[in-house]
Amino acid sequence: MFDAVVFDLLTALLDLWSVWNRAARSEENGLRWRGAYLGLTYGCGAYRPYEDLVREAAGLAGLPMVVADALTEGWDDLQPWPEARGELRRLVDRGIPLAVATNCSIALGRKVAESVGVPFTAVVTAEEAGFYKPRPEPYRAVLKMLGTEPARTLFVAGSPADIPGANGVGMPVFWHNRAGLPFVADQARPFLIADTLEPLRDLV
Repeated sequence: MFDAVVFDLLTALLDLWSVWNRAARSEENGLRWRGAYLGLTYGCGAYRPYEDLVREAAGLAGLPMVVADALTEGWDDLQPWPEARGELRRLVDRGIPLAVATNCSIALGRKVAESVGVPFTAVVTAEEAGFYKPRPEPYRAVLKMLGTEPARTLFVAGSPADIPGANGVGMPVFWHNRAGLPFVADQARPFLIADTLEPLRDLV
């Protein structure tokens, strides 16, 4: 069905939530902090440094600045979801180009993309694109690097914001909804929702 697959890196492929919650010292703090961060990210317009947004969000969530340092220090602890490497290696073995579009800095994005353990044809960060998703620029940048048509390029979302973002440039979306978040119906709909990456084997 598809010529290439693009992934949201930090939640579709990697367990960012656990690292975020450990840095925040509790799940409750982590959720409040991440909510503040997402509000800043989606509303900031042109790219502002990822690390600055993380620190600013900590303050908005009433957390000490040391949690932001703990998150950066814990970046090496990010792990792929258990089935991720196997599913992606199967696609690589079949010659399917894989790519990443991620909302973080170049340095952090490159570092954790390597931790997935499979080769990516393209890795596009918000810093390179000049804007954060769900703005169209990151999706268009990764499509340009792949040289594929949007309708033939599957986007695997990790968060609901990527659904209208990727749909908006013509990419079909599979929402890997690991956390079991509720789907709020709007004009943009994923064609599939699952709590595992295993459906990839039937899609690509």
